[in-house]
Amino acid sequence: MSRSIVRQSKFRHVFGQMVKAEQAYDDIRVSKVTWDSSFCAVNPKFLAVIVESSGGGAFLVLPLSQTGRVDKNYPLVNGHSGPVLDIDWCPHDDNILASCSEDCTAMVWQIPDHTLTRPISDPVVVLEGHSKRVGIVTWHPTARNILLTAGSDNLIIIWNVGTGEPLISMDDHPDLIYSISWNRNGSLFCTTSKDRRLRVCDPRKREVVAERLAPHEGIRPMRAIFTRDGNIFTTGFTRMSQRELGLWDPVADIHIPFIQYEKTNFEEPIALLELDTSNGVLLPYYDADANMVYLCGKITEEPPYVHYLNTFSSKEPQRGMGFMPKRGVDVTKCEIARLFKLLDKKCEPITMTVPRKSDLFQDDLYPDTAGPEPAMEPEEWLDGRDEDPILVSMRDGYVPPKSRELKVAKKNVLDSRPTTRRSMSTLDTNSLPPQLLERLLEEIQNLKATVLSQEKRICDLENKLSQYTNGTD
Repeated sequence: MSRSIVRQSKFRHVFGQMVKAEQAYDDIRVSKVTWDSSFCAVNPKFLAVIVESSGGGAFLVLPLSQTGRVDKNYPLVNGHSGPVLDIDWCPHDDNILASCSEDCTAMVWQIPDHTLTRPISDPVVVLEGHSKRVGIVTWHPTARNILLTAGSDNLIIIWNVGTGEPLISMDDHPDLIYSISWNRNGSLFCTTSKDRRLRVCDPRKREVVAERLAPHEGIRPMRAIFTRDGNIFTTGFTRMSQRELGLWDPVADIHIPFIQYEKTNFEEPIALLELDTSNGVLLPYYDADANMVYLCGKITEEPPYVHYLNTFSSKEPQRGMGFMPKRGVDVTKCEIARLFKLLDKKCEPITMTVPRKSDLFQDDLYPDTAGPEPAMEPEEWLDGRDEDPILVSMRDGYVPPKSRELKVAKKNVLDSRPTTRRSMSTLDTNSLPPQLLERLLEEIQNLKATVLSQEKRICDLENKLSQYTNGTD
């Protein structure tokens, strides 16, 4: 890949820098499971890392501010019976995280704002529908409570987490799925798989709408992500095992009624560039606001379309990587991205900064970015509606909202309770003696009052604990 061309760009001088040792996260027993995953997920509140655990699968969740050495007895999230393979934070609620595992299930968790004092083993909802291990979990970018899972059974299932029900199931992949990426409004997603094909799928039509055989000629795993303008950025290998990146326009193979577009050919790449010779699979992370791909380059609207910017390197090989959403970066330091490099026993944040002399807010570096509010409800998306993310300004920085409870109205197969609670209106009260009926009603009212009192007490204690741990009391 040529690096000699100097071009004008506001990101031309972007550089990466490792944070100081005391700002890293040490003594983390990162999972050693054999699976091609990032093993790490981050948002403006928390860092989550898949870790080694006996007797099942677990992951660690730390508040971002809790840097330094992690206590070996720090409570884990440990509801899976098999190793955890992938985790993903909900883009619409910083306290909701999804996980998937070799136990053939996906689970959704509510993480409290305060530092954990005991393990979390009860998920908000368990999603059961795969017959083999589940290796990919990813949230819809704009619709509330829509979650996609993909398993080694080559099945893709889209769930409504709010009800615990599967909405859509697709079995179009004959081989193991390597990666899945939603487009900007969540109307399509692209996949790469072991059969060396790049596919574009329309989930609501339950069909593959575009397909490309071997975007990269090597047999090593590929990765693909949608860009904001609908192109697909891929990473893979050549026949000679050189790492390679490509940019593709799938729109030629997708018929979109009433929309005019310039005819292109999905079979021909917009750009195809060789990088280097290495065994490591390139995991692309995309910044839609800056139209930048980490750690490879910048995508533009004129040839050669993909430009090298800069390289950050360190001596230790990475185990995985987490990518902070744009709303979590520090605008006062001209930080445009933050990555969390996962090593065998620690996690080191890496800041990507554009040097500027002024202390004022840099409008050109920080266009409005995707905020935490969903653009539509699950039913609207399922009925065919498409919406881009709701944007928020970065001018005053981003303050994460307080935790909101995820309410799940379980239905059918996911409601595994052996008995059904009956309302008082369905009871045959005529068959009960009046004194016994009066006594039962009184006991029910007393129990309700006790439960309400205990719930209020728990809420007060959690708020007080949060104040102590955040240093506000």
